[in-house]
Amino acid sequence: MFSPSARPRNVDHRLTIVLILVLLLAVSAIPQPATAQGRMIDLGTLGGRFIFSQATSINNSGQVVGLSSTPIWPTFYSKEHAFLWQHGVMTDLGTLGGINSAAAGINDRGQVVGFSQTSQEGSYAFLWQHGVMLSLGTFDNNDNEISGATSINRHEQVAGWSSTSKGFDHAFLCQQGVMTDLGTLGGNSSEANGLNNLGQVVGDSFTAPPPLGREHAFLWHQGVMTDLGTLGEGQESVALGINDRGQVVGWTETTSSTSIKHAFLWQQGVMTDLGTLGGTSSYATGINDHGQVVGYSETSTGSVHAFLWQQGVMTDLGTLGGAGSAATSINDLGQVVGDSETSSGGDHAFLWQPSAPASGTK
Repeated sequence: MFSPSARPRNVDHRLTIVLILVLLLAVSAIPQPATAQGRMIDLGTLGGRFIFSQATSINNSGQVVGLSSTPIWPTFYSKEHAFLWQHGVMTDLGTLGGINSAAAGINDRGQVVGFSQTSQEGSYAFLWQHGVMLSLGTFDNNDNEISGATSINRHEQVAGWSSTSKGFDHAFLCQQGVMTDLGTLGGNSSEANGLNNLGQVVGDSFTAPPPLGREHAFLWHQGVMTDLGTLGEGQESVALGINDRGQVVGWTETTSSTSIKHAFLWQQGVMTDLGTLGGTSSYATGINDHGQVVGYSETSTGSVHAFLWQQGVMTDLGTLGGAGSAATSINDLGQVVGDSETSSGGDHAFLWQPSAPASGTK
């Protein structure tokens, strides 16, 4: 069964980074949006009996990163490695000595970040460059702590999350080997999911300690973390991407029902509902500097499809022949990556190539 993806995030299952979207009741009598004009290319896998891959980020050179099953032992469960795809070739980036790794972000210099298990069964954020994977450590570089990197900009600033000495996870911004704790919105934990070239960080944080705290999207800039709020009567939100214009995307609950979530675009203090592909819920995962937004949404038939939103219109990017798909990232050329169920039932990373040059709100 297809499971739509999101950027690797610090959830209970750590290296199991496929976000399971529980399908809701299908909404009938809603016209199906038109399919966007373009071509979806199957990027394949690194091999392995589980036949799985997921693309998480693409830069402006068309280099794609993500994670994929591998043909390496053990055979009784999936062993997944970070990959770099370019010019039709998928390269295994290896690990920090452990079993699994996942790439989450790439900048225009081809530097890759993500997280990997170590030989000591820990899990650390990594920076991969020139064929070498380096650990970024944690706040205190304690063997009992874990971390993960989600984004890297052209200035080699890295955003992500790390556990603290108190056992909670906090968002970080790492530069020149120094990992800075970005704090929280008042709760115990936070995580950074996106970063632009201005050093602005987005993510999510709890607003107060349990049981009163709610998870809210935030924008962090120059030492200040701002709560982006929610839409309507929604209580929780998460920010997943930001462009160099300071436009932020993610998802928010829109009603008191926690089962209904909509993709949002936040700019200049205003959060806008991007709607759905005819179904109940949608999630925005990435935005480029033209203001084009990608993500995934339920359709009127109850399936989940990748979408491209631009100039107020959400369009369906289709699938690789299977029932579902999800988009995770878009570059300034309008190229989109994500993962899709194939006609044979596997789940593969894809590159969606637009038939026309990118045009948005820029």
